[in-house]
Amino acid sequence: MADRTIWRFNKRPEGSNLDSSFALANEEIPALNQGEILIRNHYIGMDAGTRNWLKAREDGFAPPLPLGAAMVGILIGTIEASEHPDYHAGQLVRAWGQWSNYSIVIPEEATVHVLNQDIDDIRHYLGLLGPTGLTAFFGVTDVGKAKKGETFVVSAAGGATGSVAGQIARIIGCKTIGIAGTQEKLDWIVSDLGFDHGINYKTENVEDQLRKTCPEGIDVYFDNVAGPILDAVLANIAVHGRVALSGMMENYNKEEPVPGPYQFDMLLMRRATITGFLSRDFFPRMEESDTQIRTWIDQNLISMRFDETEGIENAPTVYKNLFEGKNIGKSIIKI
Repeated sequence: MADRTIWRFNKRPEGSNLDSSFALANEEIPALNQGEILIRNHYIGMDAGTRNWLKAREDGFAPPLPLGAAMVGILIGTIEASEHPDYHAGQLVRAWGQWSNYSIVIPEEATVHVLNQDIDDIRHYLGLLGPTGLTAFFGVTDVGKAKKGETFVVSAAGGATGSVAGQIARIIGCKTIGIAGTQEKLDWIVSDLGFDHGINYKTENVEDQLRKTCPEGIDVYFDNVAGPILDAVLANIAVHGRVALSGMMENYNKEEPVPGPYQFDMLLMRRATITGFLSRDFFPRMEESDTQIRTWIDQNLISMRFDETEGIENAPTVYKNLFEGKNIGKSIIKI
């Protein structure tokens, strides 16, 4: 068969140093085994949560990625060949596959979904439709239980999940505040996405700004980062406030144990709750989130910005940018 270009994971990173963790290789595509499919990748999504797979710890939400394995991500592609009875060449699919121009996967292990091609921009299957939109939708509605008239705050608001979560809260009828690290991101979420306020965590005192913008307290906090921003929120949490813990960006590059919230006592004082969740918790309900979000897309109520880079050779750089706050919206690689 033809060759493919593929990134292999060869060294566990130390802190934020990812430069030597991946190596680019040209390899012959092996013949398919029974039950496997070959996907020609079109787009690969970059997701910060996969940083946990690069650690050696065994108690994470996924087993550590073995050294020498291909680096993985969620992709959109077309099936080129199939040795699986339920999938055939020509189908457009979303799956967990490899950082490569071609992926070989076992559908039962790679969460393969056959996609409808009746959408103007198939990139939405990595953004508003699929795991990113699902995480935001159920984090806001089921975990955060956001209701009309409440105050909603989201961190990493300039990223994929955070920007969608804030829009969903706005659609529900919440007062919506986004926390981000650049003025460009803040201008985008307020001017284009309809957030009520934006807070720059790099130049402003987040706790003080939350006190000013949320005088009656924060009812729902969609947390993508943990760390000091979580403390700033807990200092301003409302009575019976809810924290939907979706990500812990502050912790991803650290190997040593990270202290918990210093404002932990506010959970008792305000009778508040923190609930951690993963997107896969809601995979059986993906049709529910996709249907609602597709309706909002058609009504021009919700949108996604794609931070697109062409070329599989650029994947590690784009991935590293996630942890340096250089992306806006959903980071993807176009093959």
